[in-house]
Amino acid sequence: MELRQIEHFIAVAGEMSFTRAAHRAHVVQSALSTSIAKLERELGVELFDRSRQQIKLTAAGERFLTHSYDVMRAARAATESIGEYRGALSGTVEFGSLISFGPISVARALGDFHRAHPFVRIRLHLSQSGASAYLTALIEGSLDLALVSVPNRFPPQLDMRLLFEEPMVFVCRDDHAYARKKRVGFGELAAEDLVGLPSEFGLRRLMDDAFRAAGAEAHTQYEVPAGFAAIADLVGNGLGTSFMPVSEARRFPELKSIDLADPVIWQVYLASPPAEQLTPATARLADTLLTAAAEA
Repeated sequence: MELRQIEHFIAVAGEMSFTRAAHRAHVVQSALSTSIAKLERELGVELFDRSRQQIKLTAAGERFLTHSYDVMRAARAATESIGEYRGALSGTVEFGSLISFGPISVARALGDFHRAHPFVRIRLHLSQSGASAYLTALIEGSLDLALVSVPNRFPPQLDMRLLFEEPMVFVCRDDHAYARKKRVGFGELAAEDLVGLPSEFGLRRLMDDAFRAAGAEAHTQYEVPAGFAAIADLVGNGLGTSFMPVSEARRFPELKSIDLADPVIWQVYLASPPAEQLTPATARLADTLLTAAAEA
């Protein structure tokens, strides 16, 4: 059994697709399929049920996956433990990112980190099902570090450090009926056609919960997973109104930002395993992001 086979198995288990897993592992699909088949022959069991259109893990595959994460973590830790003898920090950090970083320039922080530690590879992940999915990935070991927006849980196995918090604002065109208001309440906004993020995203849950707390219901007409630039474009073209963190709203001066009568605060956390479980490269990147947040 080779580490590469285990890496291929984890990729397929994570994607539940040989095509997507091949892209993720940077190999052709035929090589990936051969690697998995060889692993199954060596183990004497089937790891995947291929009898349906959508593959799934067998019971044996689910058990093997748990230990596979442990093997890969141990292998990476062993490799990175000798970095001091090479005179330079090295390794790979699997980093779960967000579509918005609020007041922090994460790109600048990553750039500074790369210049200081050019032998560390940072692999960025962007969840299409909301950043809370990162919490499971961190516990399983497929991620090392992640930014989590408005987490719906705080697993005891993880360190959750608040990076920043800032207020949300209502965003509309200059010709909107509320554009001259200083504050607006959720009761007034219940009839608005909203442009927002998909329901799985933390920011969307935050605003939906705020509506419910006010005894109202949000009417999200358009769901946009692409980020606030796309949302601002739809708002600017008259397709609805939206909510944004104040730092994002400032990027679109052509739109009006109105404070909420009942303030809603967006929080973003840096999530990771406990410090004693971090590789040197992961710990250093975490420190870089925390410093960037403090400076912001």
